[in-house]
Amino acid sequence: MRKSRYSEEQIIGILKQAEAGMAVAALCRQHGMSDATFYKWRSKYGGLDVSEARRLRGLEEENQRLKRLVAELALDNQVLKEVLEKNG
Repeated sequence: MRKSRYSEEQIIGILKQAEAGMAVAALCRQHGMSDATFYKWRSKYGGLDVSEARRLRGLEEENQRLKRLVAELALDNQVLKEVLEKNG
């Protein structure tokens, strides 16, 4: 996954500027991003504090790690079943 050029702190700061009344088009032009990026951030980080965003990132990383683990175990299980079928 591509790393964002903005940290969670910067993203939340930009969203707070929009909440304070700055126009979205002006914000996007100032920070060099598209409107779609802004609205994607707002749907993901809207209403979060910096500590909550860090926690969210940690949970997402843990979820990815667990999904990889489950995929590896499922593959191992499939291989073992195939070996048992050939021997049995």
